Amino acid sequence: MDKRSLSERDICTKFITPALRKAGWDEILQIREEVSFTKGRIIVRGKLVSRGKAKRADYILYFKPNIPLAVIEAKDNANSLGAGIQQGLEYATALDIPFVFSSNGDGFVFHDRTAPAGAVETTLALEAFPAPADLWARYRAWKGLSPEAEQIVLQDYYDDGSGKQPRYYQVNAVNAAIEAIAKGRDRILLVMATGTGKTYTAFQIIWRLWKAGRKKRILFLADRNVLIDQTMVNDFRPFGPAMAKLSTESKTIERQDGSKVDLTLALDKKRRIDTAFEIYLGLYQAITGPEERQKLYKEFSPGFFDLIVIDECHRGSAAEDSAWREILTHFSGATQIGLTATPKETEYVSNTEYFGEPVFTYSLKQGISDGFLAPYKVVKVHIDRDVEGYRPELGQLDRYGVEVEDRLYNAKDFDRNLVLDDRTKLVAKKVTEFLKESGDRFQKTIVFCVDQEHAARMRQALVNENGGLVAQNHRYVMRITGNDKDGQDQLGNFIDPESTYPVLVTTSRLLSTGVDAQTCRLIVLDREVGSMTEFKQIVGRGTRVHEDTKKFYFTLIDFRGATSHFADPDFDGDPVQIYQPGEGDPVSPPDETPHGFGEDVQAPYEADEGETIIDGPRVPTGPDGGTRKIYVDGVGAKVIAERVEYLDENGRLVTESLRDFTKAALKRRFASLDDFLKRWKSIERKQAIVEELEAEGLALAVVADEIGKNLDPFDLICHIAFDRKALTRRERAENVRKRDVLTRYGPQARAVLAALLEKYCDDGVLNLDDTNVLKITPFSGMGSVVQLINAFGGKKSFQKAVHEMQDALYQETA
Repeated sequence: MDKRSLSERDICTKFITPALRKAGWDEILQIREEVSFTKGRIIVRGKLVSRGKAKRADYILYFKPNIPLAVIEAKDNANSLGAGIQQGLEYATALDIPFVFSSNGDGFVFHDRTAPAGAVETTLALEAFPAPADLWARYRAWKGLSPEAEQIVLQDYYDDGSGKQPRYYQVNAVNAAIEAIAKGRDRILLVMATGTGKTYTAFQIIWRLWKAGRKKRILFLADRNVLIDQTMVNDFRPFGPAMAKLSTESKTIERQDGSKVDLTLALDKKRRIDTAFEIYLGLYQAITGPEERQKLYKEFSPGFFDLIVIDECHRGSAAEDSAWREILTHFSGATQIGLTATPKETEYVSNTEYFGEPVFTYSLKQGISDGFLAPYKVVKVHIDRDVEGYRPELGQLDRYGVEVEDRLYNAKDFDRNLVLDDRTKLVAKKVTEFLKESGDRFQKTIVFCVDQEHAARMRQALVNENGGLVAQNHRYVMRITGNDKDGQDQLGNFIDPESTYPVLVTTSRLLSTGVDAQTCRLIVLDREVGSMTEFKQIVGRGTRVHEDTKKFYFTLIDFRGATSHFADPDFDGDPVQIYQPGEGDPVSPPDETPHGFGEDVQAPYEADEGETIIDGPRVPTGPDGGTRKIYVDGVGAKVIAERVEYLDENGRLVTESLRDFTKAALKRRFASLDDFLKRWKSIERKQAIVEELEAEGLALAVVADEIGKNLDPFDLICHIAFDRKALTRRERAENVRKRDVLTRYGPQARAVLAALLEKYCDDGVLNLDDTNVLKITPFSGMGSVVQLINAFGGKKSFQKAVHEMQDALYQETA
């Protein structure tokens, strides 16, 4: 056997796996091969959505399921022994794995991240691979685990038998929390971006501690009823009869699989507690309050709970005088775990002061990069009144005949102190235009307004803009706010992917946090967002990927300049660009539909940052001294600019056309026309070049649509990157026919080549030598596959003829 001629897979099968077996690794429980641990970044360019390559480790070795110890990166024998070590180290860093091996089948290079300086990398013979117990002993010493702590750390994860596995970062989070608790830490903070499965992560932590007997009574706290209810019937379902809700109101909840279940309650109608349960879930508002009689938590002894998990802890527990904090203080002897997407750090409120530094962090940026979270585009719409401000005419009366104070009103005033109804109607009109132009008017949409009254007016404006769809179902547009019971009753339907209605919802703050709106595709900001914490939470309403409904990205339309937070170093997510203006497109006037709004174009004008005039709002008062809003009619409003921005890989705000982006990226890949031509001529399967470019986010098909010509990828690249004249596929095919390239073959072979040439004209097929093509029309009517190949004198002659014809297609350029 010539070892150097073997493929990488052969090296794994014949050399690496046998070495692992010999060292005592269990193939079923401890060895996993070709493990894809990310999904591959979702790449949005124009109308095409694709995924980049997932990160895939050749081997991951586990001491127990979900307790990873080592990564092995394999290479074929033509590579050196340590050729894969750097790639392995990159994967090990992401997976939080301490031991990395590289092999080409001759032995191993072993990188020990736990070793002291000077003994980090060693070379091992094939038969000297460490046994599981050896690596675990190194790991245990590195982590400083006592025998008691080791017992907790090795407690099994919950496995429902369906094959569902936690994602790699969830494993990292669970293991980091368990190890910290096992070593005695009693305040734990986990920071995980919205949509990354904080509740499922919390479940696995609780399950392992509960099953290990380390924590026997657990309290899970949240501040939204829907969070408690959905947690009980979904992620926490395996706790079964050991679990109850601290509530007096019985409720029937639908599970993810469609079945229904009645929630078990730990309180009777007189608010007496049943202390027989082990897992309690509670709404903090339900167990505390300003009056002593409302402080239900005091009915539990301070030592009753061993573990308390606080969901979305940034919203209350961080402040010393908060209702959350008094609960945590009462149970101060319990281990307390805070879960948040946005840790709050201000002069007055600090999560890290209370919980300590996070034991694990998984950011929005990481989630988008890994492909677990949806990327997004940002549309900035500048309204003249917001940019220029509004000053009433002398003696201007409001809707109720009261003279309007003579001063300059600006964006901070609108809809808070002063209402310009025309501005509200314009926002509703632009949102509706976007939905119409997108081709899908049933995209779940959240419109964030200044307050509940503004949300009511915005609902009315959207109803008037979408009268036809509202006539079909009045729930097409709804307001969901804290004071609107009818709206709140529809919250479950809005977040249910199976429910069509409601479609457009207006809100002020109710939907900004904690609501799992998986299919939300459009978020509209028509209020300022001063807090970075709240801004991240709002963005999080759209970041969930929902593959069943093909929701891979979302759009954020900003009317108030709230997306200036993207420029803040504390913001860690990156919007992507989806559409750009065509050449010479003007800024659209207000009395006609803006050209391209919602398509892959944008207006070329860009307003400078900070153009909005800032003036501290002065709140007008009514006769009774209470605040009132001023309503001014007939003032008018118009859009003066629209733009789409995204943050590039270096974190810079970029506004760029798809064509310019493609040209720059191609020139980075191919230094010159000669460089590209050499690559094109040297590769037999031309489609491979297209696939490589698509994996990097360069969607040539979308660029071809923009140019509007039926171009071959070869011509697209030459034309866009190197300004060469482009020929259509039919022009290239006609040149081949004119040169009589096919005349040297017999009648049947010539007919096959002519049909392949026609197929190239129609479909742009780049793998013409794939014999499977001979099984379809029109080839299937010419004879069997064997007959057609024999017409060329065999398969090699067939492939040679096709390659010669393919070379002839590009002869005059190449």
